[in-house]
Amino acid sequence: MGYYVPAKDKAGTMQTVYFDYNATTPLDANVREAMLPFLGEIWGNPSSVHHVGRHARAHLDDARDRAAKVLGAKPSEVVFTGGGTESANLAILGAARLLKPKGHHIITSAVEHHAVLRCCEYLAQREGFAITYLPVDREGLISPDSLAAAIQPDTILVSIMAANNEIGTIQPVAELGAICRQRGVVFHTDAVQWLGKEPFDSIHQFNADLVSICAHKMHGPKGVGALYVRSPLQPAPILMGGSHENERRAGTENLAGITGLVEVLERFVRHPVFEGDRLTSLTGRLLRLIDHLPGVQFVGSRERRLINTLAFVVEGSDSLPLLAGLDLEGICASSGSACSAGSLEPSHVVEALGVNRTLAHSLVRFSLGRESTLAEVEHVESILPEVIRRARKEVTGISVLR
Repeated sequence: MGYYVPAKDKAGTMQTVYFDYNATTPLDANVREAMLPFLGEIWGNPSSVHHVGRHARAHLDDARDRAAKVLGAKPSEVVFTGGGTESANLAILGAARLLKPKGHHIITSAVEHHAVLRCCEYLAQREGFAITYLPVDREGLISPDSLAAAIQPDTILVSIMAANNEIGTIQPVAELGAICRQRGVVFHTDAVQWLGKEPFDSIHQFNADLVSICAHKMHGPKGVGALYVRSPLQPAPILMGGSHENERRAGTENLAGITGLVEVLERFVRHPVFEGDRLTSLTGRLLRLIDHLPGVQFVGSRERRLINTLAFVVEGSDSLPLLAGLDLEGICASSGSACSAGSLEPSHVVEALGVNRTLAHSLVRFSLGRESTLAEVEHVESILPEVIRRARKEVTGISVLR
């Protein structure tokens, strides 16, 4: 096979294929327009008692009412945060510290986002909590029976994500939440990757006491999210300094960002911005390609996965040359794992599936979105085999030099 020449437009510029929507999404034009007044004329601090502050406060209260209406919650149950990570931190740390007099045992899974896993590690190392990490099967699914068996008399909190950010596996979250509710255990779910992609009726469909939400995964602004807190639960605040957000989250509210979050909730959650039929067709086509490439293995669930997400590992390579090779061809993808000092750690999610550590180093995730097209999928089909061949050759060359 000859060397592939990257596709270019009429001006000679390399075309960009953005297949990393699980990482972030472009800000929607209508959402940006709704935010603009709060970057200009409406600039007051919502906590100020004068008329400029009261004007901002009225808009903040209205935003909370609107968010609650979409979620099917009470306005008092919506806490605005600085993003999905802070939302998960407030849920885990806040609930654990609040409930510590009742017990010290927390349950999570081996495939959670690091925003949850790092909190659990901190609580175990610094604050005397015991953590149980539920295993997953080869598709990344948690068994409800394993959760029920893991609950102990001193279990106070369970945190299981609704949908996995790396491989797209959708958990039986409503069933897991129901088990927790029957046993009197607080349940948190990270729904950051769910909203805007999967069907949504109300926040109560998760059977959760705490639900983490993020704007920038569904065409909203970065740096803003929310935590649904089922009344009367009151997690201990993790940010100190003021009585903002009904004394649950200190810090002057980001009114422009909150407005953007509310806009995406209203526009893109009950009618998901990630179109089901179209994206299922596109990722299905990529899945057929993966299935026919020698030494390439799909990871995750074929039946229970996000409509936009496809992940795979490649024998004889690792993520860095694969992602670099794709990027040289104009294709933006992800390994789904943390990058540190120029090296990629093996995916903890893929390792939890039982895939060996060497293969876990080679994870590639394609996550498609609103602007993804058939032509882009065809472009990936035409060059992925060559990108894999070059990546394997590069890794082999490095091994020989060593």
